[in-house]
Amino acid sequence: MSQIVILTDSTAYLPTTYCEENNVHVAPLSVIFDGDAYREGLDISVPDFYQRIQTGSLPTTSQPNIGDLVESFEQLPQGTDIIGITLSSGISGTYQALHTINMMVEHVEVHPIDSRISCMPQAFLVKEAVRMRDAGATALEIVARLEALKDVIRAYFVVDDLEHLHRGGRLSMTQAVVGSFLKIKPVLHFVDGKIVPFEKIRTFKRAVKRIEEMMDETIQGTGAGYVIGVIHAEDSSKAEAEIAVLQERFPDARMEMSVFGPVIGTHLGPGAIGITWYQEA
Repeated sequence: MSQIVILTDSTAYLPTTYCEENNVHVAPLSVIFDGDAYREGLDISVPDFYQRIQTGSLPTTSQPNIGDLVESFEQLPQGTDIIGITLSSGISGTYQALHTINMMVEHVEVHPIDSRISCMPQAFLVKEAVRMRDAGATALEIVARLEALKDVIRAYFVVDDLEHLHRGGRLSMTQAVVGSFLKIKPVLHFVDGKIVPFEKIRTFKRAVKRIEEMMDETIQGTGAGYVIGVIHAEDSSKAEAEIAVLQERFPDARMEMSVFGPVIGTHLGPGAIGITWYQEA
């Protein structure tokens, strides 16, 4: 059986200890402030990032360095299968870059998986790949499972400040100004790999309540067999409070917490929160 290498990018925001213990390789994306690139997880911490954007600086983002990935892949044994789980191709070229690398490095087989999303839902896919690899699954079996799993993971986000969506090209100036005046807090989700509004709701609290209502409609009973994740933008107290609410609603679900790191935080801004869930097989 060929060696299976699991690769993801830094926007899965998996803990370093998890990646080291489970042999998950991470390709860092970067945020660029005033022409200087900072690899998330290596050159800039999450607290430092949010401190910088609170001052009004908004970076651009860039995908992993293809040259570094090619160099790493060239050192792998002949016949290695690489399961590459990337953030959505709708907001980054990382997925396409893996296709390009697959044609450049002939002695390994790269299997790019477009998560069509990012953050914790992307991490769910990585963890499933790790579980299957360790259970002896083949690369093609892992790919088939991940392609099916990503279609059932639900995820919604609420932002606190529409300015970041506007500056990132997600909202027009008029939409941002009117939305801020009316205290609109759009519930966002990914459609065709891109961040788009799901519903426009007044006040942050009501927007989060709307996501909870959707969870009530889709999660059965006490939540047994479900994984629920809450994602925060450097505000763990907000996430912990939401987890407490959801744990009371779904006492048998497994709860996890993660963060919107620099690259995704560039689009969503401080104060954002995300809620994601799926039923384990």
